[in-house]
Amino acid sequence: MTVTYLKQAAPRPSAENNDIRDIVRIMLANIARDGEDAVRRYAEQLDGWRGDIVLSQADRAAACARVPDEVKADIRFAHGNIRRFAEAQMETVRECEVEVIPGLIAGQKQIPVSSAGCYVPGGRYSHIASALMTITTAKVAGVPHITAVSPPRAEGIPDAIVYAMDLSGADLILNLGGVQGVAAMAQGLFGARPADILVGPGNSYVAEAKRMLFGAVGIDMFAGPTDSLIIADHTACAETVAWDLVSQAEHGADSPVWLVSTDSRLAEGVMLRARELAASLPEPNATAARTAWEDRAEVILCDTREEAATVADSYAPEHLQVQAEDLDWWLGRLTAYGSLFLGRETTVAFGDKTSGPNHVLPTSGAARYTGGLSVHKFTKTVTWQRCTAEASHELARRTARISRSEGMEGHARAAELRLKRE
Repeated sequence: MTVTYLKQAAPRPSAENNDIRDIVRIMLANIARDGEDAVRRYAEQLDGWRGDIVLSQADRAAACARVPDEVKADIRFAHGNIRRFAEAQMETVRECEVEVIPGLIAGQKQIPVSSAGCYVPGGRYSHIASALMTITTAKVAGVPHITAVSPPRAEGIPDAIVYAMDLSGADLILNLGGVQGVAAMAQGLFGARPADILVGPGNSYVAEAKRMLFGAVGIDMFAGPTDSLIIADHTACAETVAWDLVSQAEHGADSPVWLVSTDSRLAEGVMLRARELAASLPEPNATAARTAWEDRAEVILCDTREEAATVADSYAPEHLQVQAEDLDWWLGRLTAYGSLFLGRETTVAFGDKTSGPNHVLPTSGAARYTGGLSVHKFTKTVTWQRCTAEASHELARRTARISRSEGMEGHARAAELRLKRE
């Protein structure tokens, strides 16, 4: 196998992670001790927010009314696609019942979690789509109570985000971001129900807070910087590939993008064009995209499509885009990705905003073992069983023997008690 790196990323610094962990640990401890008072202090200190934490129904309605009709129509379009895809996923969530042996009936039930906390980023960009992706999916899954938070700006959460939250079915909206927002949902502060699961993308501090809270609550996944990989052959257009890479680099300076190609001319053309396209963006997008391209991007040349597929699987990218011949071959062959985009008419930007499948996806290689956010994340697959006396006797004899083989006499006696019943 011949794999050549035409461009390789610089080593990622790790010292910052320790600082983030220490800061988040202290913040979570303070909020656990002081509750809402600590959250208000952090909201004022970190976001400059001194207003109400809970967005009232009147303020929610006013924010929705201020959103231009065209923007509302676009948000409704995206919401409809996301809802329909989530509903299709729910059709795959099945309850079942089987007679394992005569007289022993076992089954599976699907139960939604009681409450969900949805984090909607709102720092450099207003992530309208993240509100749609998280809240809509929880709603379709049947979650009874959904709390949503997003970092407030000078006037509060941007109106379009509030509209998306409202449309998607958020029961409670809090003017909170960062660690304090995550902790408030986990603890059930400001009238929220304590979250059974926390979902949604965020910065390094949000990701670390979710990681530290995991166990006491569920989370969607351990998230790192967004990443994207494109496989392209001689049929691809360098301009299109370059724009698709740069658009993902726009997420932030630490967002890696990778190109795996079987065509050297295309690869060289993309490398040249990506720098120019990144520089053409407005600030601060240009700086973010240019830094991500220079420091985090990689361009890899392979001899065959099988080599390209093997390389892509080893990266297990969050987003995997294929601009190459024989798309069905790639669909059947590729095995490690958060979401797959096939053909030049698709783009990760569609998936990020409007097309329907969820954009909350595994990063940092986690696609090797998990998928993205779905209705399945909000439901619990639980089992049940019951049996007749005849089946109970059969189970009791065998359970007792196995238990004694394991040295577990209490289990054996509990089983044999059933043999004494007529």
